[in-house]
Amino acid sequence: MEILQTALLPSAWIAFATLTFLEIVLGVDNIVFLSIMSSKLPEHQQAKARSIGLIGAMLMRIALLFCISWLMQLTKPIFSFDTVWLDGSVSGQSLIVFAGGLFLLYKSVTEIHHKVEKTEQHDTKAKRTGLYSVIMQIVALDIVFSFDSVLTAVGLVSFTEFGYAGAMTIMVTAVVISIIIMLLFSGPVSHFVNEHPTIQILGLAFLILIGVMLLVEAAHLSNISLFGTTVGEIPKGYIYFAIAFSLLVEFINMKIRKKSDN
Repeated sequence: MEILQTALLPSAWIAFATLTFLEIVLGVDNIVFLSIMSSKLPEHQQAKARSIGLIGAMLMRIALLFCISWLMQLTKPIFSFDTVWLDGSVSGQSLIVFAGGLFLLYKSVTEIHHKVEKTEQHDTKAKRTGLYSVIMQIVALDIVFSFDSVLTAVGLVSFTEFGYAGAMTIMVTAVVISIIIMLLFSGPVSHFVNEHPTIQILGLAFLILIGVMLLVEAAHLSNISLFGTTVGEIPKGYIYFAIAFSLLVEFINMKIRKKSDN
């Protein structure tokens, strides 16, 4: 009955549409990582890795939504420190985000190094990369992206206005639909990335940027203050604008190169 009442509210549909859009936007970096990691596999395994990775992300986000009370506990400080030049309070959430940022930086820099060096040893190692190894790396990063996604959902949908069942229905449905849309587009995106080496490097550069953003966000969540200056949050809009602008410039370059070849 509560779900039916929620479905009749215009505000519920607005919240659902907004949340679905945000889930897709937040999933862009996930698709880029999926595309680059799955490209290391044989062609017949790439679609399987992408599907398992995105479905795993969906299940993880839904599971976290049903563990909201536990998730909120992660925002509470675990320990604090206060020195002459550095102070802050570290939470479980900030530790997870920090670990995700480090992992993303490590993988991105390593992949760029491999592509630039392009040695026989690196090529052999890439060919030995197994399906489950790639999936485990995708799942590891999905954990970090899922926390960001779920916290956005919880902050956007009001439990007071829609009730527990209504709010959960809105959030779970938005997550499922956004993942389905990403599944539909992950194939073409991966194919495009694999066909254009410059886009791969650009994608890895984006992941470095997102990794740095996660490290700064972890410091912000920990209320880190360095020499009396508190670390602020980097607005995600700046990151996505930089990505969109870089892609636009690269598409223009590709168009020019194509005309030059003809």
